[in-house]
Amino acid sequence: MSAPLNGSRAGFAASWERRHGERELLLSCIGCMALGFVLILGADAADGRHLAATDLLPLVLYALCLVAVHLTLVLTGFRGDQVLTATVAGLAGFGLLAQVRMGGFQGDSGALTPWLVPAGLCVMTAGALIFANGRYRVLARGLWLWAALSLLLVVALLVTGQRFRGAVYALGFTTPTEALKITVVLGLATYLERHGQALARWHAGLPPWRALWPLLAFWAVLTGLLALQRDLGMVMILGVALLAVLVSATGRIGYLVYGLLAAVGLGSLLLMFFAHGQRRIDTWLDPFQDPTGEGWQILQGLSGMYAGGLWGEGFGIGSPEYTPIAAADFIYSVIGEELGFLGCVVVVLFFLVLFQRGIALAGQARSPFGRLLAGGLTAVLAVQTLLNIGGVTKSIPLTGTTLPFISHGGASLLTAFGAIALLLAISDGEPGRADKPPRATRSRATVGVPSPGQPRKVRRKVVPPAPNLPGD
Repeated sequence: MSAPLNGSRAGFAASWERRHGERELLLSCIGCMALGFVLILGADAADGRHLAATDLLPLVLYALCLVAVHLTLVLTGFRGDQVLTATVAGLAGFGLLAQVRMGGFQGDSGALTPWLVPAGLCVMTAGALIFANGRYRVLARGLWLWAALSLLLVVALLVTGQRFRGAVYALGFTTPTEALKITVVLGLATYLERHGQALARWHAGLPPWRALWPLLAFWAVLTGLLALQRDLGMVMILGVALLAVLVSATGRIGYLVYGLLAAVGLGSLLLMFFAHGQRRIDTWLDPFQDPTGEGWQILQGLSGMYAGGLWGEGFGIGSPEYTPIAAADFIYSVIGEELGFLGCVVVVLFFLVLFQRGIALAGQARSPFGRLLAGGLTAVLAVQTLLNIGGVTKSIPLTGTTLPFISHGGASLLTAFGAIALLLAISDGEPGRADKPPRATRSRATVGVPSPGQPRKVRRKVVPPAPNLPGD
């Protein structure tokens, strides 16, 4: 479906009109972000900070990038989901505003920050076009590649990384294992497309172990490596994605039941051997037992959200600097403090639209691989969002996961954009084969032969009378 227009004015006009809704939504995103910048810069000016022209650089980059993304999709005739593109642009713009508010663009440490969102949007657009028109199915050929790459990422990080606050990070405190959210889902979708029918054949209430054991072996090794890294949040995200894809591929709810029982047993086992996780459980249950230590972050975040009330204290007026790591794990508390409960509701609604579009795309995918891939990627983004918002609001224990598209963090941000790129590619559909009727149908219509199932009319051949000859 997605194909260059080759300079055709009619084709460009049709593509331009087709993406009219996306264009309006993207312009709305730019307008809302401009208003946010006015509020933030106005609050900075009121505090006595001297404003410079470079303060508008993030907004200019964001606007130019959205224009470039839209024109690229129009010129290539891309037919993918327009609401999904605009929703991600809105969330990314909101994250950009939050990082500006937290001072992420000031100083040497923020030199690369203005480029993260534009780079992510470019990754999303390029990936969507590369794998559009059904080309994403080529990814289903790399089963062992995705499995090996997933394990090697964790092993390399454990060997070369450095431990900080209980977890292991690569150089510059980056987390290359964020790519597992894509590579593992690709491997799961590929394996289940090939063995989904076998995995659906249960006997006496038990799954088929011959088809299941390679998947369980891979999962046991990956979980063990992630436990050594102490990335329990990643274990939970990928675990839920596994169950979602398994149930979708086989239609067996039993996998969900056994998976939940295994999760309870595995969680209890990990808490027995890793004090880091047990401390987080204790802090979640009673943060006041160590209010200036382990419980300081969650208490400060809750205090900020409580101070925000319904309407918030105003963008740029709150005091989020008192919350540790507010730009990353606790960015949702900053939104609650400065934009209030209503601001939090708006962010949640954006995420709900994103997940609804992902689920709808999974249901509309023509290939089993596309359906499983879209469902797995949507599950990853949904669980990551739930873990972050749930941890900040003290609904569940903290896991250290970031809020997609909004939290500071290059690897997490680019991985989320990569997942959206694949979802957009799936939404573009498969190569069209219905443009021309089948050859047999055309020949029947030409010669007047009825199609199968229609009554055949028998026509007698009428012989005209012979003309009268002279002498008759």
